[in-house]
Amino acid sequence: MTSLSIVIPVFNESGNIAPLVREIIQHLRGQVAFDIICVDDRSEDDTRDVLIALAAEVPELRMLVHQCRCGQSAAIRTGVKYALSPWVVTLDGDGQNDPADIHDLIRARANADPLVRLVTGWRVDRQDAAGKRWASHWANHIRRRLLHDDTPDTGCGIKLFNRAAFLDLPYFDHMHRYLPALMQRAGWKTMSVPVSHRPRRTGQSKYTNLGRALVGVRDLLGVSWLIQRSHVPIVSEIGSGRKL
Repeated sequence: MTSLSIVIPVFNESGNIAPLVREIIQHLRGQVAFDIICVDDRSEDDTRDVLIALAAEVPELRMLVHQCRCGQSAAIRTGVKYALSPWVVTLDGDGQNDPADIHDLIRARANADPLVRLVTGWRVDRQDAAGKRWASHWANHIRRRLLHDDTPDTGCGIKLFNRAAFLDLPYFDHMHRYLPALMQRAGWKTMSVPVSHRPRRTGQSKYTNLGRALVGVRDLLGVSWLIQRSHVPIVSEIGSGRKL
């Protein structure tokens, strides 16, 4: 893997984004060619000002701003569309993902089946409140039973995936929580890699258990419908008369 684009969706993360970007620089500079794309989803604090100041000292950093709030999935998709590299790593802007784990995802992909287009992190020791861990446990259990995506943790923000394969997926709000099932629906393979998880430095989570549950049921049923109605064609080119 010769280069990476690091995509970070941010909303009201003024206290977390600068330390996170500096950690990425620490772990990647001199190891792999990369660019960092921070997508500000119309933050209400001074996240944008922090990013502007940070861009002056970090040449790898690029900043994109949504003119209206569109949500995390839209911010991720915006960043991927502007990515310069064929492989993309996503990280949550709250700093709970450890950039050091990027190397583990790269190594796993290098040793995997060529059809693997998504390597997702698996938070084996979550540092969230008990109620949030409980809700995620049951959400993951129900999702796996319904979608059969063989993924223990789809909510982990750190992921490595192929840019072209991602952009070929159907887009909808909250799609980032269903990437393994969507990639598998498209005919690709996925895998999970244990990663670390850290407490928030500052700020508050943007989601509540009730809010996730209300949209999660609808999204889960929608993704299940997509999978049931999908067929992946196997294509062979015959009689083209061209010399390759």
